[in-house]
Amino acid sequence: MAPPVAKGTAAWRYFGDFRDVLLAGQVLVLQVAHPVVAAGVRDHSAYTEDPWTRLMRTGASLSIYVYGGAAGARVEAARLRELHRAFTGVAGGRRYSALDPGAYAWVHATLVMAPVDAQRFFGRPLSTSELNEYYAQMTGIGRILGVRERDLPPDWTAFEEYYAGMVADFGPNETITTLLDTIHTVGKPARWLPDRWWPPLQRYQARAQLFLLRATLPPEFRARLGLQWTRRDQLRFARFARLTRFSGALVPPPLRTAHMRWVGKLNVWLRDHPWAYRFLT
Repeated sequence: MAPPVAKGTAAWRYFGDFRDVLLAGQVLVLQVAHPVVAAGVRDHSAYTEDPWTRLMRTGASLSIYVYGGAAGARVEAARLRELHRAFTGVAGGRRYSALDPGAYAWVHATLVMAPVDAQRFFGRPLSTSELNEYYAQMTGIGRILGVRERDLPPDWTAFEEYYAGMVADFGPNETITTLLDTIHTVGKPARWLPDRWWPPLQRYQARAQLFLLRATLPPEFRARLGLQWTRRDQLRFARFARLTRFSGALVPPPLRTAHMRWVGKLNVWLRDHPWAYRFLT
């Protein structure tokens, strides 16, 4: 069993960095680019009706693995595997399962890569030693989740090759199209937000989400999806990345992950106190 992630190590510093949220759209598109994940999301996910709740639950779950301690991670991993055990169906004339080893490993792989990409775009790229430490920690978390050793490469260099090879095989699919459409039609994220405020905010969030998605997807995959990217777009993104990098540097490192550490510990406490968990959820 993998040891808990120690304070100050690479996964502790980078997995919950607040800038990671800028790649949320990219991660989801890359996940559903896998045909098994696409079929499972199409048949069993309510993301088109309530993507905000799904996003919050995903973030809460992720926080436990790094910041919730080894015991909390094991409990959450068992819960997720039991939940996904029922996600089965038929796609393209073949039966699928959400626990398909290759698809399950790919979902974890996208979560491994996202913080590295976030630092490359919006922070300071990880050094070779940091990448090696980070990858070892994240493969350990993968073992807790049930990702088989043979389904992910043994080191970071081999992982990069695996990741690029997977992306090279992906193309457009129905679930990606629905996901991109949902960005334009998503309802307001909170009941307290006045109805009249949401239409302009919705248009802004759609433009921002699609811009970041186009900016951060692997270029060849972006082109296969038919998403345009111009020199002007690249200049705008470079300015945005510089601003984000500068503002992020002003935040003390412990505060960059404080929200995820707090959520991780809170979720472990809630799972140990079912009455509170039922009350809040």
